[in-house]
Amino acid sequence: MYRRAGLAFLATVLVVLVFDQASKAYVRATMVLGRSIPLIPDIFSITYVSNKGAAFGLFPGKLGFFIAVALLVLGGIAFVWRKLRPKQWYIVHAFGLIAAGALGNLIDRVVAGSVTDFMEIHGWPVFNVADAALDVGVTILVIWMLFSKEAKAVFEGAAEVSALNGETAPDSEGDMS
Repeated sequence: MYRRAGLAFLATVLVVLVFDQASKAYVRATMVLGRSIPLIPDIFSITYVSNKGAAFGLFPGKLGFFIAVALLVLGGIAFVWRKLRPKQWYIVHAFGLIAAGALGNLIDRVVAGSVTDFMEIHGWPVFNVADAALDVGVTILVIWMLFSKEAKAVFEGAAEVSALNGETAPDSEGDMS
């Protein structure tokens, strides 16, 4: 059991957010937009890109939508945190990684109107620390949901609460009762 889950969550958010914002500020201050510096030839480069879209540059120009999505993600984390009260260190840190990633890119969008991306694994779109944090956090949660008996119990408990409230839930065959 993780006794100081709230502090661990906040520490994760703070550390990742500071690293994300500092690395982006450094890239903006020291590089020209579009410049690429190979660190491991044909594998990894630092490439300064301004991304006005979502992951992989999808849906450019939808700034208001992306701000709303980030706020919904943060609100969703707060809601789930209150309901789940996570105790396992990996779930606490997964939520912290997701929150930090959403906040990091939200700050960029609000302040600059676009997200600073700079890490390029060749053959993959350019990304940043916030993107990596989001990906790792979501991956941890997905693995937990797929393989954890506790996650199954949480979801079954949610279905039982819904049934008590008069809502329908799928039965064991997947049909609606």
